[in-house]
Amino acid sequence: MSWLCPRTPMRRLLKGLVLALPLSSAYVSALAAQGWIEPLPNRPVPLGSWAVERSRSEVRVTVEGRVARVDLAEWFRNDGPRAAEGEYLYPLSGEAAFLGFSLWQGEEELSGEIMDRNSARATYEKMVRRRGDPALVELIGHGLLRARVFPVEPGEEQQVRLSYTQLLETSGGALHFRYAGGGVRNGDARPSRPILVRDDRREDASIHGHGLEDGRGVRTDFELVVADGDAYLDPFSPTHGLMHKRQDGQLVIRLDSDTELSGQLSVFLPLARPGVGLTVATHRPAGEHGYMMLTLSPGRVGAQAEPRDVTVVVDVSGSMAGVKIAQAREALQALLQSLGPADRFRLISFSSSVRVLSKGWRLADAAGLRDARAWVDTLAADGGTDIAAALEEAFHVMPGAGRLPVVIFITDGLPTVGEQNPERIADAAERDRGRARVFAFGVGNDVNTHLLDRLSAAARGSTDYVQPGESVERALSLLAAKIRHPVLTDVQLVSAPAQLFEIYPITLPDVFAGQELVLLGRYRGDGEGELAVSGRRAGRSERFAVEASLPVRNSANGYLPRLWASRKLGYLTRQVWLEGPTASLLEEIRKIALRYGLLSEYTAFLAPGREAVAAVGKPSGGGSVSRSLSRPPGNAAQAQGVRAVASAVRARWLRGVSRAADVDAAEDGLAFDLEGTDRRVVHGRLFERTDGVWIDASPADSERAPVMTVKLFSRTWFDLVASLPEVAAISRELGRVELTGARVRLRLDTDGHESLPPDLLAGLIADFRGGE
Repeated sequence: MSWLCPRTPMRRLLKGLVLALPLSSAYVSALAAQGWIEPLPNRPVPLGSWAVERSRSEVRVTVEGRVARVDLAEWFRNDGPRAAEGEYLYPLSGEAAFLGFSLWQGEEELSGEIMDRNSARATYEKMVRRRGDPALVELIGHGLLRARVFPVEPGEEQQVRLSYTQLLETSGGALHFRYAGGGVRNGDARPSRPILVRDDRREDASIHGHGLEDGRGVRTDFELVVADGDAYLDPFSPTHGLMHKRQDGQLVIRLDSDTELSGQLSVFLPLARPGVGLTVATHRPAGEHGYMMLTLSPGRVGAQAEPRDVTVVVDVSGSMAGVKIAQAREALQALLQSLGPADRFRLISFSSSVRVLSKGWRLADAAGLRDARAWVDTLAADGGTDIAAALEEAFHVMPGAGRLPVVIFITDGLPTVGEQNPERIADAAERDRGRARVFAFGVGNDVNTHLLDRLSAAARGSTDYVQPGESVERALSLLAAKIRHPVLTDVQLVSAPAQLFEIYPITLPDVFAGQELVLLGRYRGDGEGELAVSGRRAGRSERFAVEASLPVRNSANGYLPRLWASRKLGYLTRQVWLEGPTASLLEEIRKIALRYGLLSEYTAFLAPGREAVAAVGKPSGGGSVSRSLSRPPGNAAQAQGVRAVASAVRARWLRGVSRAADVDAAEDGLAFDLEGTDRRVVHGRLFERTDGVWIDASPADSERAPVMTVKLFSRTWFDLVASLPEVAAISRELGRVELTGARVRLRLDTDGHESLPPDLLAGLIADFRGGE
């Protein structure tokens, strides 16, 4: 790929580049990512007289040791009738240590300055006030590179090239690269962000697709090349989707083909060490407990992977007839193919009765697999559904010492034979399963989500739901590939330099080759020291540790609170289905959803008579899932049907979410069809516009909550959005808005308080949040 072309001659030097239309939507769109052009100070530009916009960008990052070199090329085109001039501005990650830069326009090197995050803040605030648009507020906290550039003539496209180096920080056992991609939006228009729902069942995307056009057709290509690729495990990003490949000793990283380079990009490069690598990232606003992300990255599979005892239990009742039983046979054949020579297996089918291939374990050798394939070919659908007897048989034969027991359970219906009470079936399975990891598959909508979720909830496994029209074979094949090589089992957190709490997932799953494990939690206090995990690897107890800092304050990694809250919301939502919707549980869901701006059945409602349908896309893969938001879920007895499965799917997705773009996607995928209306759903809340102000329709704790009005772009407004990220995100999109808080309604408008004393400001923040 061709990136920067310094040999291309420029026919004329620019003498100043100005982007006109400072209040127009075209102006804002030019800031969608990377650098932009700002009018010269004290040089007013007539509205509509100029139209210079960024037409494309290319970003190439090269990492050698701990130093990253960033080479950026951007093209700007003047579609206006006159020459334009101004300043080139480029956001720099606020936490990075920059070692030097060079900036070129054609063959002319430009002089410029780098402002640190504190000195840059005043510049950002001036731009926000001048435009009357809160979009740029998300860059406050970043540094800023500023340089005078030369004019571009009407109809011309000119290139700006920027190169700089920065020192990468260490995050536990990884290097951390940050890039400030921008991502500002027009205050009153629907953002042009694409739908970014991760599909874990999708085949790995081609490495060749690496750029995305934004809402106005501006293309940004991004590539990060690590020179010594063998020194690192597979990269991961908690903010964007990545693709990577290894080529000639290098590690080449690009964005997923459906991912836009906007907002803060974080890429972690885990150092290759024996066993499991640990990566730590933190975020801690002033006056709050901290947020922590711990990622366990398994090393490459060696000869000592722990052998498995795999039990497969498949429903062959009459409802499986036709396509489903054919897919089930194909799925079992693919699963058998994934077994290693040291693995053992059992095959169980059930309908009105239970049938087994053999009473004991079979070794996955040539003879065992030959017999198993022939047995699978005989499976036919007929009879009722005796789930209790099938599970009793699955847990009847004990696994061997030093082996990982795995039970895969597949059903498409409700129990109709034998024990039919889901609670008693789940209680018996929980009592009998021992060390077994349980992975359940519900095929279609006629399954009991309560039962299936209970089977896997405490068993270090998971429940997946295969929607009508989806492939059972594909879902099972992907699970088989995922759990093929256990790297670390019985994982536990054993030490940390501060007190950790509310860690999700609550029951830590096993670590498998090629699948990093992401833990999200909170911490109290602060400290520096060892953070360690323990587990079993190849039958032996092992301990892995890394030096970590859990600071008293850290403004970096601002995506962590919503990721953590999404995990918690997923677990709370599942508890509704397992325990029923108690008042305390529903209130906790409502508070966490409102506090972190997450979509919930209990916070987003349309007007009476209208039913909102949320298309959550492909939360864990497969076909789209639609669910009603106009009424909360029923009690635990209503655990089957389309709505039950859809809610279970979304809760499962939330419990496993580990990428900020996926959290945004859950909202972007809403099919509320509110375009052109006075209703909007933003950051998990429903707003209705009245007299130009977007009013939060979320229920308040008290209908008599006082209203505090703060003037937009005032000193108090900037202090509020700095302390309340959930308010900043909504204000960026809606502008004039009134928000529901715990004990106060906060109105951001063209009039109001401009400067509050520190104690009153702290009280306003506390009343809005109502505590942690």
